[in-house]
Amino acid sequence: MTALKKFLQNIYGLSRTETNGFLILLPLVVIFVFSEPIYSWWVSNQKDDFSAEKATLDSLTSKWEIQKAAVKPAEANKGTTAKPLPFDPNTASQNDLIAIGFSEKLASRIIHYREVGGKFVIKADLKKIYGMDSQLYQKLHGFIKLPDEVTKPVRENFAFTSLSKKVPIEFDLNEADTAQLKSIYGIGSKLSARIVKYRESLGGFVKMEQLSEVYGLDSTVINRLLERSFLSKDFQPKKININTATEQELDAHPYITKTLANAIAAYRFQHGNFKAVDDLRNLHIMKENTSEKISPYLKTE
Repeated sequence: MTALKKFLQNIYGLSRTETNGFLILLPLVVIFVFSEPIYSWWVSNQKDDFSAEKATLDSLTSKWEIQKAAVKPAEANKGTTAKPLPFDPNTASQNDLIAIGFSEKLASRIIHYREVGGKFVIKADLKKIYGMDSQLYQKLHGFIKLPDEVTKPVRENFAFTSLSKKVPIEFDLNEADTAQLKSIYGIGSKLSARIVKYRESLGGFVKMEQLSEVYGLDSTVINRLLERSFLSKDFQPKKININTATEQELDAHPYITKTLANAIAAYRFQHGNFKAVDDLRNLHIMKENTSEKISPYLKTE
């Protein structure tokens, strides 16, 4: 041991205290390094004893076999010996349901569901009953006297023909109220009110193309509106007398700007009354397309 201490002191330059500490630490390190492999080797050579677990498993298995044998065929919800027959779950009695193939408990639940106000509308409603087996449902599906799905309701605002077919009701666009306009899919309360307001400010629609001038009315909804409405050939729009109307009255029309209203008033002051509506073309600010649009709404007397 003395020779080892001197060797360590000479080679590594350790003091006496450091040498003693190293000699104490070295065996501890060796034990720590080799303890895990030695323990693993020892465990792997031990024989496993599962006798207690095996006894518990055998006990549970025997109980399960006893419970399985005690299950009644009616509670198993199989209905293998029953003969399926056409039935209405809204009217069939409990005995009828059991004879068809339902278990006693399941038939009782169906009767209770009806007693509390429940109703089967389509075949799939039977699946709502707790405990309804999917295999039993598939087996009885063809015998259930109910539709597979609910027929979609027919849209309102349709009239009956002599052949019991339903056809859309057409209406006059210049006389339609907001309720009639809202019968068009895509037109709600705000849009229908906007159409009526624009129609009144114009003095009535003279062309179907004017619908595109209503703010928020897209081409799809306009096409639906064109299919359901019409303009009377005898309709006469409300006209403004350009010789007597004030600038404010002229400016209130959607096709007349404030600048054009001032120009009309100035022309009257300088040249007198207009003799014809076409005289508006003499105004240098009057555009050709504006003149064509506004002419049906103007008069001179």
